[in-house]
Amino acid sequence: MKLTDPIALVLRNKENSRILSVMPEQSVYQAIEKMASESVGALLVISEGRLVGIMSERDYARKVILKGHSSKETPVRDIMTSPVVFVTPRQSVDECMAIMTMHHFRHLPVMGDDGGVIGIISLGDLVKWIISGQAQHIEELEGYIAGRYPG
Repeated sequence: MKLTDPIALVLRNKENSRILSVMPEQSVYQAIEKMASESVGALLVISEGRLVGIMSERDYARKVILKGHSSKETPVRDIMTSPVVFVTPRQSVDECMAIMTMHHFRHLPVMGDDGGVIGIISLGDLVKWIISGQAQHIEELEGYIAGRYPG
């Protein structure tokens, strides 16, 4: 579990790898309900099988609540982030962290070679991956120091 690992490994090891989405014509209220029931902070926006946007809690807070709009009357298409920045399964954990940091994102869709969505990675997923790698490394070092390391 290293920073240089491809994001495909992180996707494979995720506890919940379902792809959650809404359609652009659905209301923001419906999207927020889905986020709450699924305990997620963002949903992909898919139209006719294509990724057209992403909607996050941040989009809701800044583009609906702060502007005094009604979440029941506002369609997702009006507040979603588009075009969507995405990664491929071959990109590294480190690259994904850099993209998220540079753009201030917490979620990144992962797109396959055929242009279809194969998953979504959150900042939390990457942090868990890195912490697991560090814990493994610490355990190996402790084994080495205690003389349990084969060598």
